Amino acid sequence: MGFTDFIIENFNEFLTYTGFANATAGNLIMIVVGAILIYLAIKKDFEPLLLIPIGLGIILGNIPFRADAGLEIGLYEDNSVLNIFYQGVRQGWYPPLVFLGIGAMTDFTALIANPKLVLVGAAAQFGIFGAYMVALALGFEPNQAAGIAIIGGADGPTAIFLSSKLCPNLMGAIAVCAYSYMALVPLIQPPLMRLLTTKKERVIKMKPAREVSQTERILFPIIGLLLTTFIVPSGLPLLGMLFFGNLLKESGKTTRLAKTAGSALNDIIVMLLGLTVGCSTQASEFLTLNTLFIFVVGACAFMVATCSGVCFVKVMNLFLPKDKKLNPLIGNAGVSAVPMSARISNNLGLEYDRHNFLLMHAMGPNVAGVIGSAVAAGALLGFLS
Repeated sequence: MGFTDFIIENFNEFLTYTGFANATAGNLIMIVVGAILIYLAIKKDFEPLLLIPIGLGIILGNIPFRADAGLEIGLYEDNSVLNIFYQGVRQGWYPPLVFLGIGAMTDFTALIANPKLVLVGAAAQFGIFGAYMVALALGFEPNQAAGIAIIGGADGPTAIFLSSKLCPNLMGAIAVCAYSYMALVPLIQPPLMRLLTTKKERVIKMKPAREVSQTERILFPIIGLLLTTFIVPSGLPLLGMLFFGNLLKESGKTTRLAKTAGSALNDIIVMLLGLTVGCSTQASEFLTLNTLFIFVVGACAFMVATCSGVCFVKVMNLFLPKDKKLNPLIGNAGVSAVPMSARISNNLGLEYDRHNFLLMHAMGPNVAGVIGSAVAAGALLGFLS
């Protein structure tokens, strides 16, 4: 073999390893999807902390290469760096750590001051169980239907945690769907809130919440942990870390730990979680009819959850005295997209009365939604695992 032939042969062999030689139409479609998510995050400010890691992860996970090359670079190849990072998703390590950060950053004062708001958060979880029935009707297995239904809670870490336990093959689609709808909260919820409320209801002014003592704030995570985990022990990984983080915050003695959990540690986990979830959406697994069904059922679940929260407040008002009525605009905050959905309640209230500030009132059902989605996930996991 001449030198020229040797060069040509090796060059041709090199070409078989390139992404150009191994790319499929599916890979290109998913790369475009990842780019769109990055665009929405940067240009439209749709949850950039989530969509940028997920979007780049989708691109990274769909860079084509020869599967038989033994390069140990793919997400699903043992000993690859991405595979090591992915263990946190597959084994369910990341979601509880995210809940630790959420607990360390969350102020439960609004819920403690007005405990009946927990009912609004509970009502919003109706979207989860309604979507479960729809998913079963579409032919999904019970475990898969539960993973899809949890999208209605608008809680990405909970969706990842439950799907990693019950339907790992659908986890990528479920996670991307859950985070996408979380990012689209400002577009999805306001039209539904306007549709279900009257102008008179939108301008209801709620009394300022009572003062909450430090003792109450310290006791809340302890009592909340006992009550929720005794009811659904299977929710312990999420609920335990949520209330642990909150106790770090409220004790007043572990400020450094609370700051670490709510900032540096949480940021690291969110980056790894978003990136690896995005990488798991390889075209061969993601571009299926089941993925389309997941997005449709997820959208229905999210909309039903929003409507349930708003309608439940309207029902509650039938039994409350005139001076204690709730503004139905806070009902949308029953989903656990904290604090975005509470901000939407406040912004919509100000749109109809610029002196009607609903943010602190809406935070009550909002944080109740975080607890409610974790309880719902624990209940589904307990029944189906």
